[in-house]
Amino acid sequence: MFSKGLWGYLPANILQGLIGFATLMVFTRILTPDDYGRYALTFGISSLAQTLCFTWIEAAMARFYPAESRTDPEAPELYGTVYRLFAVVTIVFALACVLGLWLWPTSGDADQSLKMAMGLGLGCVVFRSLIKLVQEQRRSEGRVGAASMLDMIQTAGGFGLGVLCATTGLGGASPVVGGGLIALLCLPFVAREDWGRALKGRFSAEKARAYAHYGFPVSASLILTLALYTVDRFLIAHFLNEAEAGAYHAGFSLASRILDVLFIWFGAAGGPAMVHALEHGGITELKANARHQIRTMAFVLFPAVGGLIMVAPALGTLLIGEGLRTDALSVTPLISLGALFSGLGTYYFLQAFTLARKTRLLVVAMAVPAVSNIALNLAMIPLMGLMGAALASCLSFALGLIAAWGLGLKTLALPVPVLDLGKTLMSVAVMMAAVALVPDTGLAIIDLVLKGLTGVVVYGALAWALNLNDIREPALKIIGRLRAKVFA
Repeated sequence: MFSKGLWGYLPANILQGLIGFATLMVFTRILTPDDYGRYALTFGISSLAQTLCFTWIEAAMARFYPAESRTDPEAPELYGTVYRLFAVVTIVFALACVLGLWLWPTSGDADQSLKMAMGLGLGCVVFRSLIKLVQEQRRSEGRVGAASMLDMIQTAGGFGLGVLCATTGLGGASPVVGGGLIALLCLPFVAREDWGRALKGRFSAEKARAYAHYGFPVSASLILTLALYTVDRFLIAHFLNEAEAGAYHAGFSLASRILDVLFIWFGAAGGPAMVHALEHGGITELKANARHQIRTMAFVLFPAVGGLIMVAPALGTLLIGEGLRTDALSVTPLISLGALFSGLGTYYFLQAFTLARKTRLLVVAMAVPAVSNIALNLAMIPLMGLMGAALASCLSFALGLIAAWGLGLKTLALPVPVLDLGKTLMSVAVMMAAVALVPDTGLAIIDLVLKGLTGVVVYGALAWALNLNDIREPALKIIGRLRAKVFA
């Protein structure tokens, strides 16, 4: 199931990566630095609101559908309960947003622009959450094609509508509104099946308590995760200004976008695969599946981080607007390393708590990096500016990874193949050294191609020589099939 998911979600994640770069390239140019900073703050608040209010329901769908659909494929009580909970939460959420925006004080045009962006961003949360709920069901059911197609429509359509909104003068809210509009347009076509099941299913108070008991800690842990990604922007805007927050967000997007896409790709395939392995094969099958996942993740992600650090100047020249570029590139290496720590913690080590249904430990594990991130940012931003924020982020994610691994040992210890990971790290170090020897030509696109190809060739040769992730056997099979086709 893991391999099927990887191949099935690959097109969607390639598109996410391309649109991520396009988003960075376009919006850092058509939005002013201040508007881009408002976009960063709006995106953070709307994501926080979605996680706080709706993610626990999405998590319940993802975790409980595989078990409940075994006895009844339509899982009527699950649907009846989940969607009625969603409706109640939506009403409370809407009232809270209206009250909060009404009480928001404004003292100038800048405050008014930020308030408008926040209001529009929060208005899109419900539609994005409904689409996410549908996607979680498709993924947990193993309908990779449907989930992947929906993901691609959301990604491309949200970008296109966001650009349209920006050109009409919507400002910093444009990218978030684009995502909300495409979700609203898709819902009548993709959610009819789910709404039909929800209307037929009855509400179960017992199941609602079980879903809440499981889902609330998941939401709490993700809120802490989002705090790691958003609090620093607000602190930068406070200690420095909104333009600096926009530059930091641009650098963060450049550094983490590729890695986020890759981790989401692995998570989309790996999370359901681990649940399936545990539910159907027990601990032994789970650990075999997990070992395969962490080796594959390291094989892809370690060189991605090393390569990104080495080509960041050339890539940033192509993608980031001149007004934000210098400051954004200064934080890229530390953000890249922090994104690796964050992804490994979230998409591998923290899975131990959801698999064991001990989600309260997620909160404990995520409290470590969240608290340390705030403390480090408060100490380092006044002293070091943007570089202090980047260093605080990297250190806090490293602490979070250690906390997740340590707590997981006492809950459901997932395997860590140290020898395999060590060989991969050594190969990446050699690759980075080789790329560093490639001279700069002064042309960003040529530097990017030359350094990228050098990294691929060197890492590929080392992977073959050391047989990283047992690559030789499948590679030889592919070569054999290609050779047979050529001779045929």
